[in-house]
Amino acid sequence: MIAVIDYKAGNLTSVVKALRFLGADDVVVTQSHEDVLKADKIVLPGVGHFQATQLLEDLRLTQATREAVAKGTPFLGICVGLQWLYEGSTEAPGTAGLGHFAGQCERFPAVYEGEELKSPHVGWNSLEEVRADSRLLRGVKPGSFVYYTHSWRAPVSADTAASTLYGGAFTGAVERGNVMGVQFHPEKSAETGLKVLNNFLEL
Repeated sequence: MIAVIDYKAGNLTSVVKALRFLGADDVVVTQSHEDVLKADKIVLPGVGHFQATQLLEDLRLTQATREAVAKGTPFLGICVGLQWLYEGSTEAPGTAGLGHFAGQCERFPAVYEGEELKSPHVGWNSLEEVRADSRLLRGVKPGSFVYYTHSWRAPVSADTAASTLYGGAFTGAVERGNVMGVQFHPEKSAETGLKVLNNFLEL
């Protein structure tokens, strides 16, 4: 069973549709920590304000995710779902993330290299420095384009599986063991996005 977590701020319909298009017929949209604990895979789609992730703590989904991840269940965070994997975000300083990856997510700078930088970062951009050992990005070539829409970003670190350049480099995809995240929207990223989702389904 694939548990797609509903925290009332995610783009659930398009993600579920993409997963089912790829042959996943056991997708369950849920707010139940029990479903998360017994799932074969977990997906956290997210859009909107980081503050909304507080609901994950309130519903005991944060602890359930930690327990599921500890026993090896593959986890995929999308957009704000990726940001939640870090310690937190300057968008909502009082709301803690899962803390699986070190660092804080921060807003794009208003000015970069002397020029005004538009925020949010919306549209197609390329994945660079794709890590050769990434299971999530298997078969995705550096320079492949994916679709973004976000104003906050995760820092580049040793866990970054691919970076993207906009106001400097940020993490486009992150991966350590069975915990993975993408800042872009794979369900809106054409063939490359479907490849990423299919790679996750095949884990």
